[in-house]
Amino acid sequence: FYLTGVYDRPCYKVIYTDRSICTFKGSSVDISCTYSSYDTIRSKFWFSPERFHQWQNPSQPEDLSEDSQFAGRVQVLESERGRSTLRITDLTESDSAQYHFKFTTGWSEWRSSLPGTTLTVTALQVQVSRITVHQSDTEAELKCHSSCSPAGRLSYVWFKNRQKVTGVETSSFKDRVYPGDIISCALKGHENYGSPPVYVPKLPSVSVSPSAEIVEGSSVTLTCSSDANPAAKYTWYKKNGDPDLQLLSKEPQLVFRSTQSSDSGEYYCTAENELGRRTSEYIYINVTCE
Repeated sequence: FYLTGVYDRPCYKVIYTDRSICTFKGSSVDISCTYSSYDTIRSKFWFSPERFHQWQNPSQPEDLSEDSQFAGRVQVLESERGRSTLRITDLTESDSAQYHFKFTTGWSEWRSSLPGTTLTVTALQVQVSRITVHQSDTEAELKCHSSCSPAGRLSYVWFKNRQKVTGVETSSFKDRVYPGDIISCALKGHENYGSPPVYVPKLPSVSVSPSAEIVEGSSVTLTCSSDANPAAKYTWYKKNGDPDLQLLSKEPQLVFRSTQSSDSGEYYCTAENELGRRTSEYIYINVTCE
């Protein structure tokens, strides 16, 4: 008699090179996997489950290279048999997602419900550390930062007042910053994807609410506002002798719940961040008797 031979067929298999990748806005990324099948592969492509709302059938993944969000930014490279690489260029934060590889044979399709490669794209930010405050400027250390830990040595470009800072390619540098200066950073080669600029607070503006005549016992709110990055911290003073003795509030708003005639006078506020401080013009409050 004959024994029926039993043998193991190799499984359908996809192995991702990286489970997670973190990189910078404006850069490029290669997401790779190896795959194997004991049947002839008819089609294969990369997809992102988060893009299901763009598919004709939400349960049927569609080729990422045909997605309008990735138009002109996606390449699929096959450097060797059984290896596929998805290359995405000019990355944006909206590209942060999971990426999966799928193939179909004449008999079946392979796509795993397990995670593929998770991509996180982050923007650069300038972190500011104050060193010394001078009368007209502030000496500070500026660091180009991202929540990603960069692999290898990266070169940076710094801009001051929209002009490239020469001779600096490191992630941090020291400088003296004056009111009106704006400073930003970018990765070398990706200058169009720079960080938001940092700058000394602009001259604060002050408003009064309500703007009608103020009578004793009424409620009045003074509001101080300024455009600044990093965000400004506010302090209110009354013009009356030593400002340190007349500090009234460390909030953007100075609120009088029930005004008194003694509240009449000139008030001003300061807006301060790590790069400097600006002082508003005076605003006069006149509290009248009922």
